[in-house]
Amino acid sequence: MNETQEYSVKDLSLASQGLLNIEFAEREMGALMKVRERFAREKPLKGLRVGMALHVTKETAVLVKTLVAGGADVAICGCNPLSTQDDVAAALAKLGIKVFAHKGESKEDYYRFLNAVIATKPHITIDDGCDLVSEIHSKHPQLIRDIIGGAEETSTGVIRLKAMEKDGALKYSVIAVNESNTKHLMDNIKGTGQSTIDGILRATNILLAGRNFVVCGYGDCGKGLAKRAQGMDAHVIVTEVDPFRALQAVMDGFRVMPIREAARVGDVFVTVTGNKNVVDVEHMKLMKDGVILANSGHFDAEININGLRKVAKERKIRPFMDEFSFDGKKIFILGEGRLVNLAAAEGHPSAIMAMSFCNQAFACEFLVKNKGRLNAGVHVLPPEKDDEVARLQLAAMGVQFDEMTAEQKKYVESWQEGT
Repeated sequence: MNETQEYSVKDLSLASQGLLNIEFAEREMGALMKVRERFAREKPLKGLRVGMALHVTKETAVLVKTLVAGGADVAICGCNPLSTQDDVAAALAKLGIKVFAHKGESKEDYYRFLNAVIATKPHITIDDGCDLVSEIHSKHPQLIRDIIGGAEETSTGVIRLKAMEKDGALKYSVIAVNESNTKHLMDNIKGTGQSTIDGILRATNILLAGRNFVVCGYGDCGKGLAKRAQGMDAHVIVTEVDPFRALQAVMDGFRVMPIREAARVGDVFVTVTGNKNVVDVEHMKLMKDGVILANSGHFDAEININGLRKVAKERKIRPFMDEFSFDGKKIFILGEGRLVNLAAAEGHPSAIMAMSFCNQAFACEFLVKNKGRLNAGVHVLPPEKDDEVARLQLAAMGVQFDEMTAEQKKYVESWQEGT
C-alpha cells in the first residue's frame, strides 16, 4: 500500500497504465468531454469541495477530471470493496486528486476511506449506493449545514434515500441521477446487461448457450441482462415479486416462475434486485451440482453467502470464483457475491458511463444554481437536461435526427384541429 494524507492506493507504480486507460476512456466519452469543455470555460463549481463514493474506474476518473475542470476540489473513495481499478486509483493520485481506494478492501478500510473523504468537508456529495450520505447523517451531522446537496448514481441508493426521506431522516437535497432516462434506460439496461455477462465470462469462461440462465429481478437491470443472455442463446428464466414486471417478462418471451422452482432447473443464477437473501440457503439446497451464482445488484446481500458458509465447505477455485461443497454437491459463487461486472470485469462500457456522468456533472451544477431553493429530500433533474445528454451523446456518435417543423409544433400544442 502507498499512503499519505492525500491518498491511499495499492501501488503508485501502476499510474502510467492507469493514465493510458483514462486516456482511452476519454476517446469513448465524447458527450462528457463536451461538458468538460464548457465547465473549463464557465467554472460552475469554483471553490467547492466535492466528496465522491463511486466505483474508482477509468470512466469515473474522466468524471473527476471534468469536475476539477469546473473548479472543484475533489476527494474520492470506492463504493464497493472489489470495484476499484488499482491502476486508475494510482493515476488519480499522480494527478493530485485525493483518492482513497484499492481493490479488495477490508470492511475496516472501506469505512476508513469513506471517512477520509468526509474529512475533506464536502459541499457536494456524489454517491453510488448511499453509503456516503448515510455515514454523514449518522456520524457527522455537524457537516450537513455546509452541504449544498448531493447526487445518487444507482437504484439501490435511491431506494435508501427514499426510505430516509420517508422517515424524515434526510437532511439535505439529493438528486436521484438514476431517475434520468439517459441514466437508467441506458446505464442500467445496456450497461448492466453487457458488463454482467462480461464479468461472468471472465470469471468462468463457460458457454452460456443451451444453459438455463435465471435472472432474479426484472427491473431495468434485469431486462438488459435477460436480453443479452438470450442473445448468447441461453434459455432465460425470470423470477419476480412485482406482478407487472413478471407480466413484462412473460410478454418479452421469457419463462417466469417462483425462485423455488427456478432453483431446481437453473444452471446460472444472477441477482439484480437490490434486495436481501433473494437466493437463500433453502434455494441453494434445491440446486443442481455445478450451479453458478452471481450478483449484479449494488450490495452483497442478495445471495445469502453467510448462511451458506454455515452448512458448506468453501474453497477458492479461481480469482473470482469460490466453490461451496455441501449435501454431496458443489455450487460456485462469483466475485464474493458482490457486483460481478466490477469485481470480475471492468464495469460498464465507457460510452454508457459518459451519459451517466453527464447527468452527475449536471446534478452538481444544478445544485449550485439552486442553492437554498431545494428542500431536503430526493429530487430529479429537469427533463431538458435529459434531452441535453441525449443530444450530446448522439453528436458524439455522429448521429443526426429530425426536429419538428413549426407547423408540427403548433399542431401538438393545440387542441382545435381534429379529424
